[in-house]
Order: sequence, then C-alpha cells, then structure tokens
Amino acid sequence: MLRTEIIHPDLLAALARAGHGAQVLIADGNYPHSTGVPATAERIHLNLAPGMLTVSQVLTPLAATVPIEFAEIMLTSEGEEAPIVAEYRALLPGVPFAGCERFEFYDRARTPDVAVVIATGEQRQYANLLLTIGVRTP
Repeated sequence: MLRTEIIHPDLLAALARAGHGAQVLIADGNYPHSTGVPATAERIHLNLAPGMLTVSQVLTPLAATVPIEFAEIMLTSEGEEAPIVAEYRALLPGVPFAGCERFEFYDRARTPDVAVVIATGEQRQYANLLLTIGVRTP
C-alpha cells in the first residue's frame, strides 16, 4: 500500500516516471491543455467540473509526494502576482518562486522538460503553476 494521499493511478505513474529537473504543470480551467504543452507531456485530467478540483487541492498532496525545488507562476496582465499565489507560497514553504508574463509562461510550459500536465477545474485566473521536481534526500 502506498503512503501518499494521491490515489489516481495515472498521476502516480506519471510522477514516478518524472525525475529530477522534470516539470509538472498544474493548470487552471482556462489553460490551453492541448496546445500549451509539449506533445510528449503526460496529460492528467482532473477537471471534472468548474471549481473541481482546484490547483491548491491538487498541489497539497502533490507536494507531499514529490520534492519540489522551484515554482513558476503566471503574472497578471498588470505584471502582479495573482491573489492565489499566497496559497501556493503557504503550501510550498522554502520553495523559491519566479513570475513570468502570460506568453513567456506559455513558452516555458511548452519546453521538453514539462513531463506532466494536470488539468484542473480551477476558476481563478492566473492560477497556473509550473513546478520543478527536486531530489529525494535520504
């Protein structure tokens, strides 16, 4: 039996195949899940209905399952952090964050390092989160 909160078999398999430096995109409901990521990325659809699941609801068990060394966020059109980023910072204490304007974020999310894309039903705008997997320490 696994000791993780995540029970979604496809998500567990995708995370198990991702290694140090691989990236996981947790995308909001507005993100272009089909065209905004590399063709090689594994897509996990957790977007059952608007508001289900949220990015924070996915991030909570994900952060307990894989080490995260870096987080990138999409900045608002005014170049600010969206209010939801405060939740991410609270869920990822000690993890450095960087912000990108929208089209730069899309470019970053299309790189070959993006191994897993998790589509959520998140309705808050600018809620996309690109995570870099770290190393597991003994």
